[in-house]
Amino acid sequence: MGGRIADIDFAAPAPEVAQQLIGVTLLVDGVGGRIVETEAYDRDDPASHAFSGPSRRNAAMFGPPGCAYVYRSYGIHWCLNFVCRAPGHAAGVLIRALEPTEGLATMRRRRGVEDPRLLCAGPGRLGQALAIDPALNGRALYAPPFQLLPAPDAPRLVLVAGPRIGISKAVEQPWRFGEAGSRYWSRPFPRGG
Repeated sequence: MGGRIADIDFAAPAPEVAQQLIGVTLLVDGVGGRIVETEAYDRDDPASHAFSGPSRRNAAMFGPPGCAYVYRSYGIHWCLNFVCRAPGHAAGVLIRALEPTEGLATMRRRRGVEDPRLLCAGPGRLGQALAIDPALNGRALYAPPFQLLPAPDAPRLVLVAGPRIGISKAVEQPWRFGEAGSRYWSRPFPRGG
């Protein structure tokens, strides 16, 4: 397994990978869209699942870069993260939101909503729309059912950054990234982000 997939260097630090992923198309069994919002987490970060060391739940985070780390949030939603950094370092990027582009009918059926802005705006909604489940935990991102397509070479995307959301530790860390002006974020970024 290599560190590069779709022009993303998964061996890089999590905040770098989180920024590189904006604009990349993520498909799971042909369903998905452009990544418009991410959050970075590092082993030394108290908000990271890896902060306390390896466990059964977070074992995928300690594996090779370029794999999926899937976990259940609040006992309800399956969330998708991409493992990055060197094996054993345990860093990851939470995929927070997509602009849906492929398989909209499938996503609408899975989510039970019509508005495309509500299909993948937030990690729980995204997980449901893409049928993320624990069987994907530890799976390589370069092989089916995953497909990552590079961002187009069109004008360089403008990114915004801000504090991560939905956590209680290290909330001041500005490791949430998004495509400026996207209508598909999970929540607005602070002004001047």
